[in-house]
Amino acid sequence: MSDWVIWLVVSGGLLIAELLTLTFVLGLVSAAALLTVVAALLGVPVAGQVAVFGAANAALFLLVRPFERRHRATPALVTGTAALVGRQGLVTSEVTAEAGRVKLGGESWAARSWAPGLTLSVGSHVLVHNVDGATLVVYPEEL
Repeated sequence: MSDWVIWLVVSGGLLIAELLTLTFVLGLVSAAALLTVVAALLGVPVAGQVAVFGAANAALFLLVRPFERRHRATPALVTGTAALVGRQGLVTSEVTAEAGRVKLGGESWAARSWAPGLTLSVGSHVLVHNVDGATLVVYPEEL
């Protein structure tokens, strides 16, 4: 079996493993193996192919990995209850530090005020400070 076929099988196997694990690491190693296929097709001896594989791995990790880490560290899309923070709601049942109801995005939510002793009357506009379980912690729009 030719050297390039072996490298191609290695690259394909690593790519399949990457698709199953989503670690991004195996994808970079797969790309390095694919670059080694090109070297093998150009007639580079086995020792040179191993050197190309190692150099390609190092280059890909040094050049691509920092972008991937930054991308994972700062998600572009805020979802779930974190997406509610900062949104405006309307008080539908008086909100105290213990209980109340707020309409937010067409839905009625349990709510409580963020400050003890603060009461928000029906019809007032509030902003979501944070979400505690399924309860919105709100404060008046105008402080």
